[in-house]
Amino acid sequence: MRGRRATPREQILCIFWSGGGTGFIGTALTQLLRARGHEVTLVSRKPGPGRITWDELATSGLPRCEAAVNLAGENILNPLRRWNETFQKEVLSSRLETTQILARAINKAPQPPQAWVLVTGVAYYQPSLTAEYDEDSPGGDFDFFSNLVTKWEAAARLPGESTRQVVVRSGVVLGRGGGAIHHMLLPFRLGLGGPIGSGHQFFPWIHIRDLAGILVHALEASHVQGVLNGVAPAPTTTNAEFAKALGAALGCPAFIPLPGMVVQAVFGRERAIMLLEGQKVVPRKTLASGYRYSFPELGAALKEVVA
Repeated sequence: MRGRRATPREQILCIFWSGGGTGFIGTALTQLLRARGHEVTLVSRKPGPGRITWDELATSGLPRCEAAVNLAGENILNPLRRWNETFQKEVLSSRLETTQILARAINKAPQPPQAWVLVTGVAYYQPSLTAEYDEDSPGGDFDFFSNLVTKWEAAARLPGESTRQVVVRSGVVLGRGGGAIHHMLLPFRLGLGGPIGSGHQFFPWIHIRDLAGILVHALEASHVQGVLNGVAPAPTTTNAEFAKALGAALGCPAFIPLPGMVVQAVFGRERAIMLLEGQKVVPRKTLASGYRYSFPELGAALKEVVA
C-alpha cells in the first residue's frame, strides 16, 4: 500500500499503550479511529482480540500498519505513588524504553508505517506568568519533566524520511470518566473545590475529543509533521478561572483554595510544580495545519464533561 494514499477504510493503525488497553486517551482514540473506518491493532500488556503484547512485538517485530501512535507512559500524577527514586525510574522507563523499542521496530520493519505519532506534554515549556509558547518556542532543559520530554521526543526520532513523524505536546486532558477532572468532581460537587495554590498559574487544557481529533488529523493528513501543541485555542486560562468555570458547570461554589503546602505534601515538591505552576501555550501550528476544534472554549468543554 505504500506509494499511494490509502483510503481510511484500508488503513491499519497500531496504537501502543501501557495499562492493559484501558487508557483514557487510547480508548477515545481507538473509538474515533474505528468510527472513521480504520482497523486498529493495540499493543499492550495484556493479550486479546485485535492486540499484540509487548513481548510479541519484541520477538516478532512490528505488525503491518499504515501508521503508529505511542501513548505509553506511567501516570506521573498518581497520588497513590510517592515521588521517590523508584517511581521516577518507572516514569522514565515507561516512556523512554518503550519509545526506543517502538522506534527500533519501526526502523526495522520491511514496510515501515507512513506516519509515527508520539504524545508528550507541555511540561517541555518552562512555567511562567508572562511568557507565551508556541511549537517553535525553546524549552526542554530546566527540570526533571522538561528534560524527560526532550529525551522522550529524541527516543522517538527516526532516521531518514520514509516515515512522517509528528509529536503532540498535550495539555491537561478533560473528559468524562478519566483524566485530570476525574479526581476533581467529588470535592467540587460537595462545594469544596477551588483553585490550586495561588490560582494565578496558567492552565493549558484540551478536551479529550479534540486530543483524539488532533491525533487522527496527524495520522490522516499527509502534510502534517513536526510538533503540534495539543491545547485548546481559547483565550488563556488560569487555574482560578478553570476552577470558577468548573464550579459554574456543576452549579456549585468553587472558592476554597487547595494550599500549595498540601499539594507538595501529597505529590512531593518536584512533582507539585506541575500543579502549582503553569505555562501559557498556544496551538499555532495545530491551527495552521487545518485542524478544527470541537471544543475551543472552556465553558462548553466542561458542560459536556459533567453532563
